[in-house]
Amino acid sequence: MDTSIFAFATDLADEGVETVLDNVQHRAGLGGVTVAAVYHEARDVFPHNPVRKVRFLEGGVTYFRPDPARYRGLAIQPRVSALAQEVDVLAELCEASERRGLGVHAWTVFLHSDWVVGGNEEYAERTAFGDPCLTELCPANPDVRDYVRALAGDVARLGVRTIVAESLHYHPLEHGYHHERYFLPLGARTRFLLGLCFCRHCLIAARGAGVDADAVHRFARDEIQHVFDGGADESVELELDEARALAGGELGGYLEERNRIVWTLAAEAAEAAAADGARFAFMDASGAIKGYADGRPAGGPATEIAWRLGVDLPHLARACGGLEAIAYAADPNRVRFDLDAYRDLLPPSATLSAAMRPMLPDCDSVENLAAKLRLCRQLGLERVDLYHYGFAPLSALDRIREAVTTAG
Repeated sequence: MDTSIFAFATDLADEGVETVLDNVQHRAGLGGVTVAAVYHEARDVFPHNPVRKVRFLEGGVTYFRPDPARYRGLAIQPRVSALAQEVDVLAELCEASERRGLGVHAWTVFLHSDWVVGGNEEYAERTAFGDPCLTELCPANPDVRDYVRALAGDVARLGVRTIVAESLHYHPLEHGYHHERYFLPLGARTRFLLGLCFCRHCLIAARGAGVDADAVHRFARDEIQHVFDGGADESVELELDEARALAGGELGGYLEERNRIVWTLAAEAAEAAAADGARFAFMDASGAIKGYADGRPAGGPATEIAWRLGVDLPHLARACGGLEAIAYAADPNRVRFDLDAYRDLLPPSATLSAAMRPMLPDCDSVENLAAKLRLCRQLGLERVDLYHYGFAPLSALDRIREAVTTAG
């Protein structure tokens, strides 16, 4: 089982590639770096960064230098970070890692793009009221699909082993932008409906699949407005069977078409990556939805809510050849519970990896992390990615090394 750690290009530029790799290889005892090749806007605290302790990341930019030929004639062009315009950190990382025998994987955020400033509304997901979600590109949009294919091949040609594909799906209402606010009670059903995309491309695709998309659209708009007008929605959870039955059963067909849109796009991206020599792992965000805030996910396994994102895990595993589960949980038994559920959905040919946090709120001891790593090895996982080099105090790297040694 390979072990790697997530990192930003800014970590590498600020500390120096060789310093970071020394810490990863010798202090943490890990086998590689999973570097953000494309990432969204953020404000983070970096405890051991020598340049900035609090940093604002640019929104939806590449941290490598794209090959213009791959995007020639495309409506959507990659946005290059200020850092990549000055120095090619990812190229330096790949060269230095190869000399050391370390693996480099490309953590690539595809559709959560923070393109508010550019105002590219024609590519965005849209609510039932037609409001553009300017931080999310819609996977049904043909121009978006062209961009995703080109980006996957472009990242793969950097020489990375794996593309870890984040945000290659639809997005819920929450966690779309910073300082999100709504000061009225929204039940689970209302939040889900408000997170559905009804752009013209999604509506056309659904109609083509025989779904009464206009009825679904009207239903969603009317149900949400009912709550906006003071009506009650006290639902705490929304189960798949319940969602399928909405809009006279038409929402079930709408959800199936969303699934198809996502897994076919992932398959095209995986094919483009393979043509340039990289494997492709689809990252499912369900575990983050459940456990990100406190490391205490509850209820059924993370796999049971993937449908809310248009994610059909068995189809995606076959299409991409690999899944990466986000195992944000303090209790090793909960990690086993979720990973077992993922393994049960995998075809024999597909691989499974996991993303874990080796620090709070998920981990406070060597023993805890070692138990999780040992579990991942027992389950036959391909790789564990630890989150995150820049966010962790350097002392956490010592814990990682001891846990890796203890685990076997």
